[in-house]
Amino acid sequence: MSIYTKLLRRLAIAATAATLPFGASAAEKTLTIYTYESFISEWGPGAKAAEAFEKTCDCEVNYVGVADGVELLTRLKLEGEQSKADIVLGLDTNLVAEAKATGFFAPHDLDTAALKVPGGFSDDTFVPYDYGHFAVIYDTETVKTPPKSLKELVDGDPSQKIVIEDPRTSTPGLGLLLWVKSVYGDEAAAAWAKLKDRVLTVTPGWSEAYGLFTKGEAPMVLSYTTSPAYHMVAENTERYQAAPFAEGHYIQIEVAGVTKNTKEPELAKEFLAFMTGPEFQSIIPTTNWMMPVAETKEPLPDAFGKLVKPEKTFLMSSEEVAANRKAWIDEWLAAMSKN
Repeated sequence: MSIYTKLLRRLAIAATAATLPFGASAAEKTLTIYTYESFISEWGPGAKAAEAFEKTCDCEVNYVGVADGVELLTRLKLEGEQSKADIVLGLDTNLVAEAKATGFFAPHDLDTAALKVPGGFSDDTFVPYDYGHFAVIYDTETVKTPPKSLKELVDGDPSQKIVIEDPRTSTPGLGLLLWVKSVYGDEAAAAWAKLKDRVLTVTPGWSEAYGLFTKGEAPMVLSYTTSPAYHMVAENTERYQAAPFAEGHYIQIEVAGVTKNTKEPELAKEFLAFMTGPEFQSIIPTTNWMMPVAETKEPLPDAFGKLVKPEKTFLMSSEEVAANRKAWIDEWLAAMSKN
């Protein structure tokens, strides 16, 4: 089955906003985890993680999927105290300050000193579980001279298209927004005005964007430096590669947190502890196709040694993002809508 077919199935999951149960119905406790759709796709880590955790507890794991990470926060805000989420898994560090400001999350009370992420992220409420650098992924059969910098992407041939994600709904879309802002600063609006001529379309989430790319609708897509590992491991091809950018790459650190309204606070914290352990961390690289934050049971596949390793990492503080996200998105909208 092709990755595109799998992505279409994943979109069907999101469209129904399904709650997916794993485990025996006789379990005494239920742990409800809100997450993004790719986490609970048939090839994602959700089912394996649930099965492994359920072996350690008398419980059943239920996933509730939404299209992408930004929508997790939006949904939680809409549901408020009526939310059934025990854990929210799939926000990233760009959204931490805004998520904490809602008052919906409780301290995790875990020792996370052993977790390794670039920049050394540590927080009393949110626990990291994986990370990856954003990158432009290109089709080597179509793009013979990929952009070597963000500037080359912005100023390049407008006939050579890229698919990007919407920063209002998608964490990769927000990541690209912050990447451009990190490099261009006050000139970001002008950069977007140029780049829009290369943008084939803006999708609500990563799934739709990557599906269009692998279908051949565009020769480039905004994804992760780790994305080529999927094709090398699962499809035995090096056709799709990440373009190393001279300025550096913006990083995404994905996190999970326990809600204050959970009826199973101890069970939820047990899951977060499990999430940083070797079994869960071993599942992440070849299902979520991201980098683990802690020790795995086995070495990473050889393909991970062939990936682009950014020489510089961009990461804004979550407080700066929270203070400016709306204004920067408005700037993006204005630039992208100009004729």
